[in-house]
Amino acid sequence: MAKCEFNSGKRVFIKKCLALSAGITAMPGRVFLNDIYSEEQSGRRIAMFQEETPRGVMCLICPNECVLKEGEVSQCNNRIVRNSKLYTMAFGNPCSVNVDPMEKKPLYHFLPGSRAYSIATAGCNLACLNCQNWTISQTRPDRTRNYDLMPERVVEEAVKNSCRSIAYTYSEPVSFFEYAYETASLARKAGVKNVIKSNGYVNPEPLRKLCTVADAANIDLKSFRESTYLKLSGGKLQPVLEALKIYRDSGVWLEITNLVVPSWTDKPEEIAAMCKWLSENGFKDNPIHFSRFYPVYKLDQLPPTPVELLNNAAKIARAEGLRYVYTGNIPGNEQANTLCPGCGTTLIIREGYRVVTNNISGGRCHKCGREIRGIWT
Repeated sequence: MAKCEFNSGKRVFIKKCLALSAGITAMPGRVFLNDIYSEEQSGRRIAMFQEETPRGVMCLICPNECVLKEGEVSQCNNRIVRNSKLYTMAFGNPCSVNVDPMEKKPLYHFLPGSRAYSIATAGCNLACLNCQNWTISQTRPDRTRNYDLMPERVVEEAVKNSCRSIAYTYSEPVSFFEYAYETASLARKAGVKNVIKSNGYVNPEPLRKLCTVADAANIDLKSFRESTYLKLSGGKLQPVLEALKIYRDSGVWLEITNLVVPSWTDKPEEIAAMCKWLSENGFKDNPIHFSRFYPVYKLDQLPPTPVELLNNAAKIARAEGLRYVYTGNIPGNEQANTLCPGCGTTLIIREGYRVVTNNISGGRCHKCGREIRGIWT
């Protein structure tokens, strides 16, 4: 489903704008903050997880652990030091708002066929060469055109648009942590679920706090080599692996996406090592999505991922014992249906982001009775 984004004060339409997509009842926050931008109206709030050091204020949200002096902005483009305190610049000022099918996140075992009210602010704590949303992820909230949408209003709009959940997505929720956390807290009180679409690059203490209000997450596991993580995304692998364990141990429903990038993350031995680690660390029942890469941003010289590579990755994953394996981003040729790992019966049939048939009854296969892991109702 299309979304409407704003960048550098200029409206960019992608297929259809927000007001025309998914039956949204109204455009939220018709006044754009940048039209009335000032220091007092910048979305700034005191940041959580900070510590003073002799060299400046340290942000403890993610493994970057930026140390900033007065006026300096963090690597995620979202945190700034004023008067010796760290502030978030991303609060109540999303640059992208949309109603999405849950399958777009992608989450296949969490409320299939439902809708998610999706929000994002500018900024990200990684710098992926292949980022598909780089126009918002690699800039600052004071350089995008933003909606006026405080947490209470996000929940109201989600309910108004018959969304069973709010998704923090498109850019990186960790970079707008305070906004996501407060919104998720209000959503939970209102009976609305919370979905985190993230790179998993977050420190343990903030993540455990976020998990207290999160219901489901899809984490991008971008590579299984430290050197590739650094060169492709500017981050590290190990913190992401630790984040996966925290999500799992906190009871948040978890699915994993691996983008197969030609010449970067397409080596069978690396895919096998990743799947073996997942299998041995308690993730056999957590769906894994192998996604097709298309030329974009700083890797626009590469070809799209060959479909046979994705199919081979899926075979490797199944051979390592992963029970729910999907391929995506290949219209007409993706493995998107949910099968019972016991008897092989097709339980959910999907066409693109649309659920055509759902035969999971009470969380079990209707044929053999085997439990199908997920959150179905």
